[in-house]
Amino acid sequence: MGDASRRAKAIAFSALMESGRMAYSFVLRNFRVANEPVRLEIALQHRIAGKREDLMQAMDIDHSINVLGEKLEPCSTDPVTGFFRNGCCDTSGADPGSHTVCVVMTAEFLAFSKARGNDLSTPRPEFGFEGLKPGAQWCLCAARFVEAYAAGMAPRVKLISTHRKALEIVALDHLREHALERS
Repeated sequence: MGDASRRAKAIAFSALMESGRMAYSFVLRNFRVANEPVRLEIALQHRIAGKREDLMQAMDIDHSINVLGEKLEPCSTDPVTGFFRNGCCDTSGADPGSHTVCVVMTAEFLAFSKARGNDLSTPRPEFGFEGLKPGAQWCLCAARFVEAYAAGMAPRVKLISTHRKALEIVALDHLREHALERS
């Protein structure tokens, strides 16, 4: 395989969800298994009819349980967030960044993240990304939350929408310290 084919590509497709008949856009990326590229080939505009749980099983998405041990609640559908662009901080082995912490953006955090090389505020129309503004909720990479926490710049966290897999990287006490809700 050439270098061009080794670069990660986003392949978007729509999935028709039986629950509420909502259409979600999902973004999958090429990822490596045992250092070998694995290409996820899914036709654009491919439609999958069925229950959310069926789709999650087919895509090997981890069970949607939050850090409180309850059902994972959506983080945001405007803008649509999550590694799978389903509005939830769902994750799987295909998500190397662990986009599992549902946060509320602040101007300070957006500036911090941009300074660290992760510009979340600048629109990127080529990726269908309008850029985040203060007040927007977003599934943040768990390691970025840890980095912001250590620097005293951690944003507020929505615990009911933060996936339990975040606890593999972030201490629950640190999440609770910045929680929107009291638990």
